[in-house]
Formats: sequence, structure tokens, C-alpha cells
Amino acid sequence: MSHAKLLFLHALSPLHAGTGQGIGAIDLPIAREKATGIPYLPGSSLKGVLRDRASAWDKDTLFAVFGPDTESASEHAGAVQVGDAKLLLLPVRSLYGVFALVTSPYLLERFRREALMAGLEAPEAPQAPDREGALLAPGSRLLGDGEKVYLEDLDLKVRGEERVAAWERWLAERTEAPVQGRLAVVHDDLMGFLLETATEVVARIRLDDETKTVAKGALWYEESLPAESLLYALVRADRSFRKGKELPPESVWGLFRGVLEEGGGVLQLGGKATVGRGLCRIVVGR
Repeated sequence: MSHAKLLFLHALSPLHAGTGQGIGAIDLPIAREKATGIPYLPGSSLKGVLRDRASAWDKDTLFAVFGPDTESASEHAGAVQVGDAKLLLLPVRSLYGVFALVTSPYLLERFRREALMAGLEAPEAPQAPDREGALLAPGSRLLGDGEKVYLEDLDLKVRGEERVAAWERWLAERTEAPVQGRLAVVHDDLMGFLLETATEVVARIRLDDETKTVAKGALWYEESLPAESLLYALVRADRSFRKGKELPPESVWGLFRGVLEEGGGVLQLGGKATVGRGLCRIVVGR
């Protein structure tokens, strides 16, 4: 029987999981789901980083867990399947409490669906707030004057909701994200607006070696998920299919988890590593 686990990815610095090239105002946009427009980190990116970290293993063990180097049809599949890392909480600038960690009923419901696959019982998602409202836990540090929360240039009417407090407690116990007092649940439509406008966009330049001014054509804009973003990925460990290296699922998971925990569980994911992008802490859900 395979082992299914949920991994939480907490961004310690802006995370740029790019698409290579954009066609709009942003030259290097982040990857987004086709139907929903929600940012994500491809599972192949996460698996590739972990495979590279395990490169010191003997070849048979490496190939049994992660799969062989070749794409030949005669070769076997790896014993670990790593899903895409999907966004759960988006940090958004707040007038009170410095920043909020924003989500929506849809994001919470699909997270619950995958958490159940990994044997985790998450709280019920709260009912959707009004399009111009937000749900906060009682006593939230985000609550401002006039019983409102101020996110970016939006002022939203607040309704206290005990289910939001339950989510804060549940996530605080399982991740290292600063969730307590900062969780805000907004309408799905408003969440879609924030996913388009509240990501981090920075201008990058390359200087001419002689004049020390911007080189011709060397100004570009790149997009990232902000630091403090929280994502999650579903991982399954199955038995290995490599001849001579038959491992049960629990052994495969033990090897994979050992790779996760190296370096204090901190990985560099996505692009732009040389300018500090993509430092993430990985925590196994429990």
C-alpha cells in the first residue's frame, strides 16, 4: 500500500517559478494554472531539486526512488510521485498587522480534498463572505478602525468567524508560517483579483561594463510569489520497480523524507537563485 503525505512549502524569500517568457507587461511571469489562474510550483521542479540533493546515493537506490535518467520506454518509473505545489495562503500588505495571509473558500476546499488523501483531517471551510467583506478570527491583529480590514487599497467589512480561528490553530500546529492572527478569508472573486495584483513584480537591469548605465535591451520585469506565501504538495511513495532494488513503500518514504530533512528542511526552488529567490522551508504535514 502506498504512502501519501502532504508537504507544506513556506516561502522564506520571493519564489519565482517561471514560465520562461511572457507576452504581456511582465517579461518573466510566474506559472499559473490554466483554468483558474492560481500560481503554482510544478512538481517536476520540486522533484528535480530533491533528486539532485540525493545524488550522493548509490545509483540503484537513486533510480529506484526517483526513476532512471533515461526516458526509454523499457525503463521503470520512480517510486515517488511528487505533485504540483499549489497555493494556499497569499501574503497581502495590510494597514494593521503588517500583512495578512489571504485565502478563499475554494482554496481551502481543494486543500481539504488533498489533505484527506494524506490522512489529515482539516477544519471545515467557512461559508463565503460577501464580495466586499472578509472573515477574520475573533481578536485578529488585522482588524482596523470601523470594523474593517485594509488590504492593499481595499477596505473590507469584517465578520468574525470561529472557523477561521480553527484554521489558524490547525495550520500553526503543522507549519512554521506566521498564521496566528493574520488569516483572512475573502470571496473567491476577490481572491482572483488579489492573485493578479498582489504578487511581487520587480524591475531588473543589466549594466553596461563601460558606461555603467543600463545596457541596451537589458531592462525586464519579473514576477514572484511574495515571501511568506504558503503552498502544499501531495507526495506518494509506492514500492520500487527497479530489478534488484525492490523496496516497500515505507522504505521509499523513509529515504525520501531523509532528503527532505537535510539542511534543516530548507530548499532553493524555482529560478533566480543567485539573487536570493526561492528559499523555502519544507514541512511534512502531520
